[in-house]
Amino acid sequence: MYAIHYFEDKIEVLNVASRIIPAVDEKVRIKGRNGKITSVEKIGESKYFVVVEFEKTVEKSNTNSRNIDMRRK
Repeated sequence: MYAIHYFEDKIEVLNVASRIIPAVDEKVRIKGRNGKITSVEKIGESKYFVVVEFEKTVEKSNTNSRNIDMRRK
């Protein structure tokens, strides 16, 4: 078993015990966010640091915002 630590911009997102070591350019999904592995660094015998670059999330706008106060009578 390996201890895999996932990082995004020097912030640890997740650490997990796994038998599989992730590869560079592999697609991952962590906490509902899609991302791509940028680098994998071996720290110790069974400890790996994995840097992930997540896709940017797009906020949806409310299309019905102007008609909130207007109601049908």
